[in-house]
Amino acid sequence: MPLKPHHISQFSSILSNPIEYLKGVGPLKGDLLKKELNIFIFNDLLEHFPFRHIDKTEIKKIGDITPASDFIQVAGKIVSCEIIGEKRGRRLVAELRDDTGSLELTWFQGIGWIQKNIQVGQSYLVFGKLSYFMGSPQITHPETELFTPEKSEGKNYLEPVYPTTEKLKVRGLNGRQIGKLVQTLIGLLHEKDIPENIPDDIIKQLPLLPRYEAYLNIHFPANNEMYEKALTRLKFEELFLAQVRLGLIRSNRHRYSKGIVFEQVGELFHTFYKSWLPFELTGAQKRVLKEIRQDTARGFQMNRLLQGDVGSGKTIVALLCMLLAADNGYQSCMMAPTEILAQQHYDNIRELLKDMPVETGLLTGSTKKARRRELLSKVADGSLHILTGTHALIEDQVQFNKLGFAVVDEQHRFGVAQRAKLWEKSEIPPHMLVMTATPIPRTLAMTAYGDLDYSIMDELPPGRIPITTVHRYETVRSQVMDFIKAEILKGRQAYIIFPLIEESEKMNYENLMKGYENVKAYFPEPKYWISMVHGKMNAAQKDANMQRFIQKDTQIMVSTTVIEVGVNVPNATVMVIESAEKFGLSQLHQLRGRVGRGGEKSYCILLTGNKLTADARERLKMMCATNDGFIIAEKDLEIRGPGDIEGTRQSGMLNFKLASIVQDKHLLDLAKQYAENILNDDPELGMAVNLKLKNYLQHQKGQTLWSKIS
Repeated sequence: MPLKPHHISQFSSILSNPIEYLKGVGPLKGDLLKKELNIFIFNDLLEHFPFRHIDKTEIKKIGDITPASDFIQVAGKIVSCEIIGEKRGRRLVAELRDDTGSLELTWFQGIGWIQKNIQVGQSYLVFGKLSYFMGSPQITHPETELFTPEKSEGKNYLEPVYPTTEKLKVRGLNGRQIGKLVQTLIGLLHEKDIPENIPDDIIKQLPLLPRYEAYLNIHFPANNEMYEKALTRLKFEELFLAQVRLGLIRSNRHRYSKGIVFEQVGELFHTFYKSWLPFELTGAQKRVLKEIRQDTARGFQMNRLLQGDVGSGKTIVALLCMLLAADNGYQSCMMAPTEILAQQHYDNIRELLKDMPVETGLLTGSTKKARRRELLSKVADGSLHILTGTHALIEDQVQFNKLGFAVVDEQHRFGVAQRAKLWEKSEIPPHMLVMTATPIPRTLAMTAYGDLDYSIMDELPPGRIPITTVHRYETVRSQVMDFIKAEILKGRQAYIIFPLIEESEKMNYENLMKGYENVKAYFPEPKYWISMVHGKMNAAQKDANMQRFIQKDTQIMVSTTVIEVGVNVPNATVMVIESAEKFGLSQLHQLRGRVGRGGEKSYCILLTGNKLTADARERLKMMCATNDGFIIAEKDLEIRGPGDIEGTRQSGMLNFKLASIVQDKHLLDLAKQYAENILNDDPELGMAVNLKLKNYLQHQKGQTLWSKIS
């Protein structure tokens, strides 16, 4: 089987050897290790780390055992061994005795095989979890091996326990057998096989274990202290190398990626800013505009991630940047993940620019043929300044005359390849602004998006009244419905959201329809009118129902999470989230952001059943405590871990074997600081002190697919 590309070795030839060449493996076990654990070469086995260690360094006397003991290792002679009980109650009981007392060993499974192999009168080394039965100590299903004089002092290292799978266990590759293979491998290695990759002065300053010692002690440490030192060293290494790689991509882009120069802030920008801007910009918006203005004037391509909480005014910043492009003779485009959101951006932009000489257009999958032809012609001859749309923008037929600025909204919804296609729409890649309304925790942004420059908008525009969020149980549903009626009486509108159950589209639909009927029972027509939107509807039907709600023809919108992003109805003041315990924190925050968009007081009601898990309670409590998306994102990362945060899976940045960006934040900060210091002094890593690091990264290049976009 050919090696996968990410298994190109960054080490000496011995660690590049195919795994089947290791003594004790062979072709059959080798194939299993590849399929089950992705272990292709010696180096993969070296980096298959144990998940815990067992202390077998000490052999206890049976007389010294106390109820406080947990896992213990003892040695003695088996003086009796017999089967007790019948059928399901059968068990094998042996007595182990040393010169201080006796201990019972019990087996409920594999009785025949164990009885054949246990010899009465023979000395054994026994390890297992201690328990007490009728006041006497015993070990159930202990590990046993013949006791020899050389084992009289216990092991000189903590015994590792390795992750394995059921298929491997059946073929004799349980955690212990894998440990024996690792031991064989480590016996073949010397210091030169695991060369250092961190500059010497960092190792001394922190101080860190040398790399070779760290690998020995992560697998077979003499004690817990040595294991912790090895773990710290290898975690720091993972985080530090990731930060250096990101820093190199970023500094190379800053220095070498040729970019369009926006030389002036011209008439279109100034006229709109002075005469048509609907509100005073926040300090955060002004700061971001300044950062983008500096980026686009330097002659290098801008690649910036703009994080803004729900309602922080990212679109107006994007529009001002597109006017800046137009002032300099360039076109802009804005790509959104759904037709509803693209339509909304287009309507907003067209309304804001209605008194200005700026031509705008909307291109989606639903655009009629004649309109599409007209748009493509205007895009190609340069008479259209701003094109808004869905992924239809990246189709080959869309040929810009002079694209200078590209905005990608809700960037986590597009794959890297889709975003990269925008680069190809211009001879010199356009400046890129990727926006997200899902605040990314700073620790995650630092790691997953470290190759982008990123801006944070953490202020809401003036006049926004904070949303009141409350948690209510199903038992008070009628009071919640009465509250909606009171708001409708004031002329307001409400959303009622039902969760998606991923396993079953049919179940989702049935749940929604049942919910819809319940809502209709509380809000009978013709006194009340209800819109419904869900994933099974075709785009036209969905859009028509959405428009009825936007135009205030209906007072209530019953929906699944399709309205999570981008729907802007300033008159909606109530958001009821059914079965709120089934939603993640970020999703709850996004849904809440659909209300509170006008000048009226708004409410988010989290409706749940009475039985809640501790995690669900924690999420609901957090939602009621704060409206700050960044605090929520940090909590979400803490509860769910980085693997679940939308968008990080495709970044390729978070595949750390040991480090955690939540638990090891202090190490991440240190790694970032040291990486920045090195690259500030030596951006090419050409100095002698950094050669080990440079060589390592060059050898490793084939392993990692870093995206230049995000």
